[in-house]
Amino acid sequence: MKVDNKRRLLLRGTLGVGALAGAGLLAPRGVLAAWSKEAFSADSTEGAMKTLLGGTASASDAVSIKAPDIAENGAVVPITVETSAANVESISVFISNNPSPLAANFVLGAGASGYAATRVKMGKTSDVVAVVKSGGTLQSATKEVKVTIGGCGG
Repeated sequence: MKVDNKRRLLLRGTLGVGALAGAGLLAPRGVLAAWSKEAFSADSTEGAMKTLLGGTASASDAVSIKAPDIAENGAVVPITVETSAANVESISVFISNNPSPLAANFVLGAGASGYAATRVKMGKTSDVVAVVKSGGTLQSATKEVKVTIGGCGG
């Protein structure tokens, strides 16, 4: 039988990294530190928007939101936000009737396209508000998503 040293080395390295991660020595602290606790714990859409973005947004045709008209499973609602605005800094998604309205915040790097897609949890029928921060302005689009119980459509 031929011994495969590369496979053993890979397994040994994987176990070592797993042990370090389990001990908390390889935690992604830089990534986890970037979230806004105040904005995610706000109890209104306007409050979360002001805390996170510094103001409120105005409706714009430059922002489009794609979401189902009726969500049969409120635990997994797909949301897509696109914008034609230039120099997009961030894209945020708010669910007005959720206990914590801020559902997602995507901070985009220079040159990134104005596109974000995610899945959100909705407790009940609500407006989904997408806000794009671009060039110091806040632009938004809103869409109502009806959440059914048990997928009955009513």
